[in-house]
Amino acid sequence: MDLTNYELLALRWKDVNLNQGILSVLQSLEQTKDGIRFKAPKTQRSRRNVTLPAVTVEALRAHKAAQSELRLQLGVGRDENALVCPGLDFRPRSPAAFTREFTRFVVSLDMPRITFHGLRHTHASQLLRAGVHPKVAQERLGHSTIAVTLDMYSHVVPSMQVDAAERVDAVLKAALGKQKSNE
Repeated sequence: MDLTNYELLALRWKDVNLNQGILSVLQSLEQTKDGIRFKAPKTQRSRRNVTLPAVTVEALRAHKAAQSELRLQLGVGRDENALVCPGLDFRPRSPAAFTREFTRFVVSLDMPRITFHGLRHTHASQLLRAGVHPKVAQERLGHSTIAVTLDMYSHVVPSMQVDAAERVDAVLKAALGKQKSNE
């Protein structure tokens, strides 16, 4: 997903519509010297709806069912404000602790190392490489402007330049071919 860990850790089930496959980013977590607190996202554009891929919706359904079962087993019951990714005590998880847990998880998978925030960059790069319009990537990432998205992910654009040139070439050849046949 394209959320920072601070947004992910503040995500509540009431902000996730699994039937429509949309989650709403309405808050983030902030670690202060006094502890963890919820706050509004950095910018107005950071408040956003993100359409989820079907595979993510299914994973979230399974996660929610397992979390609900655990809550019942522990006698915690339902909570309208339940977090999607809480700590073991169902309270907000420390971003620093989450980052450490994620790092250990990645190491255990015997795969190239990546930070949790690196997943966000990977998502953005893959969107652009797949031909998703940069405006859509900007909205999913919650960037304030499309310029921020393009500046940050311009390294993806050169590989797209070859594809663009090939497409223009095909259009020009088709147009020139029609012109020659009309002469």
